[in-house]
Amino acid sequence: MTKPVRRLLLVLLFLIAIAATAVGAGAWWLGQPLRTSGSSLELEIEPGTSPRGVAQAVVDAGVDTDARWLYYWFRLSQQDRQIRAGNYEITAGTTPRSLLQKLVRGEESLRALTIVEGWTFRQMRAQMGNNEFLKHDTAAMSEAEIMAALGKPGVAAEGRFFPDTYTFAKGSSELAVLRRALRSMERHLEEVWAQRTPDTPLKNVDEALILASIVEKETGRANDRGQIAGVFVNRLRIGMRLQTDPTVIYGLGEAFDGNLRRSDLQADTPWNTYTRAGLPPTPIALPGKASMMAAVRPDPTKAYYFVARGDGTSYFSATLDEHNRAVNRYQRGGK
Repeated sequence: MTKPVRRLLLVLLFLIAIAATAVGAGAWWLGQPLRTSGSSLELEIEPGTSPRGVAQAVVDAGVDTDARWLYYWFRLSQQDRQIRAGNYEITAGTTPRSLLQKLVRGEESLRALTIVEGWTFRQMRAQMGNNEFLKHDTAAMSEAEIMAALGKPGVAAEGRFFPDTYTFAKGSSELAVLRRALRSMERHLEEVWAQRTPDTPLKNVDEALILASIVEKETGRANDRGQIAGVFVNRLRIGMRLQTDPTVIYGLGEAFDGNLRRSDLQADTPWNTYTRAGLPPTPIALPGKASMMAAVRPDPTKAYYFVARGDGTSYFSATLDEHNRAVNRYQRGGK
C-alpha cells in the first residue's frame, strides 16, 4: 500500500470517526432534557411560522439552547413542515425529541379565558385577576404601564381588546393574553373599517371603535343594533349631541351607584355626551364585531331618537315630538 493511499485511508477513518462522534453526540443531545428558565414555559407558535422561526420561538420562550441546533433537528427529522401552530407548555424534562413530537402532534396544554362583549377594561382585568391559571404580571401595573408594555404608549386601554375566548398554557402571563386580544381587535377593526360606507362621518378607525362601544352598550336586542348605530350617525352628521346614557355612566366611574339622576346628566365629564358634542375621547367598553360593523355600516334610517320599550327592544322616532310620546308611553307608563 502506497503512502498516498495510506494517508487517504487515515483521512477517511478520521472523518468517519468525527462523523460517528457527531452522530453520537446528536443522539445524546436529542434525549437530554432542555434547560429552561422556569418549571413551565409558554410557547406560542403563530400560523405560518417557518421551522427556523419555531426554533427561535422556543429559545425566546426561555429554553437555554442554540436555536440553530433545534432548527437542524427539525430539518433532519423531515417533520419540520408538520409543526402545528398553537400554544404549548414546555415543562421540565422536555427533550428536543419529545418537544418536536409535541409540536407535530399539536399537543397543546390549554386553559381558557372568556372576555365578554360590553365589558369595560376594569371588568376584564378583574376577570383575569380571578383566573388561577394565569400569571398575574399586570396586577401592580397601571393602565398606562400595561399599554406601554404592549407597545401602545399613550393609548387608552378601554375598548382595545377583542372580546372572545382565548386559550393559553397554564402559567401564561396576563400580558401575553392581552397582547393576543389587542392584535385580534386591531385585525378585526381593520377588516371592518375597510367595509365602511363611503359617506360615513367617522374620520378614522379610532372613531369607529368609540362609536361601536356606544352601540354595544345601547343595544338590547341584536336586530336593533344597525338602527341604533344609524341614529348616532345621523346625529353626528348634523352636529347634534349624542345624548347617550352609557357614556355618562362611564364618565362617572366608580361613583355611579346604579341610579342615573338628572344631576348626573348635567355633570360635565369628557364622556358626558349631553354636555359635549361629538364622540367621547375613548371607547366606553369592549365592542364585538357586530357592533363595529354596525358603526361603519349602519342601517339607513330617518330616526334621530330611540327609547327602550322595557322588553329589550327599542322604539325609534324621526322627530322629537314622536320621541317624547314614546318616552311617555314606554318610560313613564303613559298611553
